[in-house]
Formats: sequence, structure tokens, C-alpha cells
Amino acid sequence: FVRLEESRNRTTGGLGLGLTIARNIARGAGGEVDLSNHPGGGLLTELRLPVAA
Repeated sequence: FVRLEESRNRTTGGLGLGLTIARNIARGAGGEVDLSNHPGGGLLTELRLPVAA
């Protein structure tokens, strides 16, 4: 993941680690996190995790 919006940075707050942490947790559980632009504006986030047997 990369930070494209320049108004948020380490000086203004946030390290940008939230999505990376979420992705690593999802992958550790055998899942995935996908991000895309929402047609009406904003971010669409999809978290997919395997179903427990």
C-alpha cells in the first residue's frame, strides 16, 4: 500500500501502518484485503477470510 494523499504524513499524524497491519493479519489467517475506489467517492475495502471447517 502507498499513501497517495500528501496532506497526511508523519508530521501531521499517522504512520500509515493500519492497512499494512490489516493485510498482514488477513494473510496470516489465509485471507486477503483488497482496496479500490468506490464509484461514488471514497474507499471500498474488501476483507476476505476463509470459512472455518
